[in-house]
Amino acid sequence: MDKHALFQQFVAFTAAVHEISDHMTRDVRSEDITPLQYKILEYITINQPVTLSEISDCMHISMPNTSRELRKLSEKQLCDKVTDETDRRKQYIRLSKQGEMMMSEAFARVESRFAERIAHLSEEELQEIERALDLLHRRFFLLKLNKGPSHL
Repeated sequence: MDKHALFQQFVAFTAAVHEISDHMTRDVRSEDITPLQYKILEYITINQPVTLSEISDCMHISMPNTSRELRKLSEKQLCDKVTDETDRRKQYIRLSKQGEMMMSEAFARVESRFAERIAHLSEEELQEIERALDLLHRRFFLLKLNKGPSHL
């Protein structure tokens, strides 16, 4: 296998993922939040509860900027900080009820756009996509950084 060609295919794939993600989430966020705040809420929605450092690492923004954005989201009552019961120094961030409602509405619009994109596909093609996504998720995206393949 030509691993360089595989890498080039991966680069094209990730660029396409970013492009389609941008297209599918365009105009789904509330006017009350910035695009960065939406991305933070999206990350929290999928991974909650999360820590400040996890958000900072994933979004590639400094801890002070992450803290400032979370404060703004908290002031808008879209997320809450929850103290870890076993380690009182550790705090997790979760969506508030209002944040859950906002993101549920946004994801419903994204799901509608997704349904439009796959409407013309056959059942066999949908199953093939499902298998491909499952394989990518298990064997590539869930790899721990610098630790090699997981034992799934």
